[in-house]
Amino acid sequence: MSGGPIDPARTALVTIDLTNDFLHPDGAYGRAGQGTPELAALPGRVAPVMSALRNKGGIFMSVQFTIAHVRGRPFLIAPHLLELRPFLKEGDFAPGSWGNKAVDLLSPPDVEVEKVAYSGFYQTRMDHVLQGLDIDTLVVAGIVTNGGVASTVRDAHMRGYRTILLTDGCGAFKQEVHDATLISLGSVVEQETCADFLARPEVSS
Repeated sequence: MSGGPIDPARTALVTIDLTNDFLHPDGAYGRAGQGTPELAALPGRVAPVMSALRNKGGIFMSVQFTIAHVRGRPFLIAPHLLELRPFLKEGDFAPGSWGNKAVDLLSPPDVEVEKVAYSGFYQTRMDHVLQGLDIDTLVVAGIVTNGGVASTVRDAHMRGYRTILLTDGCGAFKQEVHDATLISLGSVVEQETCADFLARPEVSS
């Protein structure tokens, strides 16, 4: 699935959950021994895409899973997510916290979007900001391929955005799950490696 050239000035690199709490050894997942070398390597592949796109007038939007914390009350997270992540504690993924920020290689983003579920579009300002900036193309990377990434690109497709998924810029906890998700998304999203995207004439020239 290929749509031809892009207009870099109307393109946003969108990363899903490439944050310290997910990827840094001192973050929530790292402390719980939930990180993997494969996922930790993603920002290094995505950072050159960020730089190249910015040099051509595009923007970088970091979409970050966020847990609301209210003094004296349990932190606000969907029960099924807490069941998947029983190691989470007070302060993890808190708005504005170090853990909730994009990793150093991708900081600072041009736009930050806090999300409370899988999709970056669900109950967030993402669509509003993209439309206000006249963005029509999204280049998507992040974690996990079968969760936040898949949900976001499907929502982008439904909203009429042209979407390019960086196949080696996203990942899952199991390679077979990542691979199967790429196959399932083949009808809704263009797919390129980071190197392929960087080799586009409109990006590299």
